[in-house]
Amino acid sequence: MSSSQIMDMTRGNTTGLLLRFALPMLIGNLFQQAYNLGDSMIVGQFLGSDALAAVGATGSVSFLFFSICNGIGSGCGVVAAQCFGSGDVLRTKRAISNAAYIMFSTALIMGLAAFLAAPAVLQLMGTPADIMERATIYMQMSCIGVPLVAVYNYVSSMLRALGDSRTPLYFLIFSCALNLGLDVLFVRAFHMDVFGAALATIIAQVVSGVGCLLYALRRNPYFTLTREDLRPDRRLIWKSVRIGMPMALQWSLIAVSSTALQTFVNSFDNTAINAAFTATNRIESLVHQPYGSISAALATYAGQNYGAKNIDRVKEGLKHGMLISVVFTVIIMLAYQLLADQIMSLFVKEVDVIQVGAQALRMTSWFYIFLAVIYMSRGVLNGVGDALFALINGVVEVICRIGLPMLIVLIPGVGLWGIWWTAGITWCISGLFCLARYFSWRRKVVAACD
Repeated sequence: MSSSQIMDMTRGNTTGLLLRFALPMLIGNLFQQAYNLGDSMIVGQFLGSDALAAVGATGSVSFLFFSICNGIGSGCGVVAAQCFGSGDVLRTKRAISNAAYIMFSTALIMGLAAFLAAPAVLQLMGTPADIMERATIYMQMSCIGVPLVAVYNYVSSMLRALGDSRTPLYFLIFSCALNLGLDVLFVRAFHMDVFGAALATIIAQVVSGVGCLLYALRRNPYFTLTREDLRPDRRLIWKSVRIGMPMALQWSLIAVSSTALQTFVNSFDNTAINAAFTATNRIESLVHQPYGSISAALATYAGQNYGAKNIDRVKEGLKHGMLISVVFTVIIMLAYQLLADQIMSLFVKEVDVIQVGAQALRMTSWFYIFLAVIYMSRGVLNGVGDALFALINGVVEVICRIGLPMLIVLIPGVGLWGIWWTAGITWCISGLFCLARYFSWRRKVVAACD
């Protein structure tokens, strides 16, 4: 990679910049989801719906521990993007080196804590007894991988802060291809059950992370660090933690709310519902990818322009991001309304699971416009370092996902559909809070400039 792949987003057409940055991220995220989908398909088709339910039962808990690492990494990325946007090369390099200290120490602590807590947390969630053993194995293996996955997360977040979304894509594609190959080998050929599926993920992500790091050290000028650049900087560390911790708390609270919803799903004590919930979660994770890619582009765009004091371009970014995401929303809603049954049949063979999942997908797709609002507002506010927003957003998610199921199930005729109604209504409420926070931030910035 040459320095030409580093993208200065403080100049140029906003829509073009966002699309140029977001497209490689979207492709990479889709490849990442291809692994998730492929993993679910392999587990569901070769091991059955019980194994798929076991894997799904761990998703929200694993996300809780991964989210803390990701939140800290996002904070480090925001700081690096702002330093880069200000044109301070020395400070940008120090931000990159100090991010490593923060992210790797956090990942090590979280991985160990998650591994030890896995059995107790799954038990507390009321995980059905017939899938408990498999769920514990899968979750503990995933927890072992937290510090190892941190290598790729660190390099990719720093490169994206510099406007380079292509290099992480190349290594992610390789990782996904390796992952799916190992999945088939371990699960189908070696009969390693869910342990094999988790092991395949760890091996693939470690290989891609180390490869990406070595490539960046050799090719990216901002990763050419001197002893002075490697010196711990208390101010940068504090700023990264100050921005990153609320983001980590936000994602942790969202994970807690998802765990509460999974507990609600477990209360039905029905493997078909668990399997349908797992499959729809994996399918809908695809929907999140374009939104997430544009949001990440907006975070880098806003971070660089905020660092360069280009406030008007920061505000312009949200408008362009919303326009792009609305177009996608219309397309995906139509696709889900027409093809929900066929999509569900890729994951499971049981007719009852397919019927429940397809109806759930059609139901929740009407709320996707609020996902657009959430992701676009989040991208801008995270990019400018609005730490309080992240915490507010997480609290709203927790209140909705914990409180709404208890209220919705009281409505006659709702029953199990309350699981998916909860998700849609939560997106709606959270989206409105995100917009309110954005306009509050914008008024303060305008007042300060006046």
